[in-house]
Amino acid sequence: MISPQRRADLLDALRRGTVPRNGLELLAVGLGRFEGVLEEELSRVRAGGSGFKAVRGEYGSGKTFFARWLQERARKLGFATSEVQVSETETPLHQLGTVYRRLVERLATDDVPEAAFRSVIDGWFFALEQDVLAEGQLEPGDNEGLLEATAGLMEKRLSAISRTAPAFAAALRAYRRALADGETEMAEGLVAWLAGQPNVAAKVKRYAFVKGEVDHFTAMGFLQGLLVVLRDSGFSGLVFVLDEVETLQRMRGDVRDKALNALRQLVDEVDGGRYPGLYLAVTGTPAFYDGPMGAHRLAPLAQRLHVDFSGEARFDNPRAVQIRLQGFSRALLEEVGRKVRDLFAEGAATEARVRVLADDDYLASLAAAVTGELGGKVGVVPRIFLKKLVAEVLDRVDQFPDFDPRRDYRLTLAEAELTRQERSARAARDPDEIELPA
Repeated sequence: MISPQRRADLLDALRRGTVPRNGLELLAVGLGRFEGVLEEELSRVRAGGSGFKAVRGEYGSGKTFFARWLQERARKLGFATSEVQVSETETPLHQLGTVYRRLVERLATDDVPEAAFRSVIDGWFFALEQDVLAEGQLEPGDNEGLLEATAGLMEKRLSAISRTAPAFAAALRAYRRALADGETEMAEGLVAWLAGQPNVAAKVKRYAFVKGEVDHFTAMGFLQGLLVVLRDSGFSGLVFVLDEVETLQRMRGDVRDKALNALRQLVDEVDGGRYPGLYLAVTGTPAFYDGPMGAHRLAPLAQRLHVDFSGEARFDNPRAVQIRLQGFSRALLEEVGRKVRDLFAEGAATEARVRVLADDDYLASLAAAVTGELGGKVGVVPRIFLKKLVAEVLDRVDQFPDFDPRRDYRLTLAEAELTRQERSARAARDPDEIELPA
């Protein structure tokens, strides 16, 4: 049974035409073949291993949905998650310091759905204190002894990280001291610095005896430190998604080459066991994996990601390093429409009316109409289909007693509400309208 708040959040996202952050298992269709393998791989990560998965699919095949579905499943298994969209300006992949900062900004747990870094750090210190108290060697009320013993245990837990990222451990020590001394401003500044934020005050860094900012060369050491903190706090690990890596193809040549090499480095280091507790997933289009401006521009990366997809899709191996999303068929589109209709009806006072006026036959006709408007390309239809279904059909059925969608609703698609891919599909309905390159 879904909570009213969770139902409302999910339906609100569909009204806006965005992929919901939570509740995706209620909408997922066609992903069952991946479930068992992903749980196996996450189990190995929970046991101290690491994992990598490349996800390929055309625009509209559901890559972002898959990524968020994976993260939601992972959070239920005790993982922290983070999703970062690759961007030349916001998240340039070749600047790992920025990638780390974005990762931390979007860190989420099952209890804290966004900006969870501070709670993770505080939870880690609490876990250390509980481990110290469990030894039974401190007198009740011995706060100084508890602080000292916790600091000692922290040093043991971070000993391996201190060799590669000593500043991470130094900032954690200083953060703990600032909290104990009531230095709230200093503690907040140290958390910001640990999170990779730029422009942290010099006095904060002097307090912790650290210098500079988290850059390309120190970021991966900080990621190792974060993984240690997550593990000791009771988390299963971290699932990190790099979404839309195909944007690398549109970057300037030298920037693209640096970014591809950074991705190759990440893949190799995950495979080499440098990041125990990390499951890294990247999503991209087939053009990125197979085209000359993508992974094939860097031969070592192409070799690591290559999977033969020449056979029938039903025989694809979900255990392979790269998996293929098939996108939507009309049957799947109608199935997800029924799931949304039922979800809406269960929370509506007009449940019976919703089920009658938006029955399966009506959903099939609406799916056919939207698909027809978008050139018959079912793969780009789900977002706008669900937006229309919720905001223009189900909401009106629920609110207006005399509204009948078969009689009172006519589908219209405005250019302003469509994505670039949706506009392209719509423009290509007539072969004479297709603009060929010169």
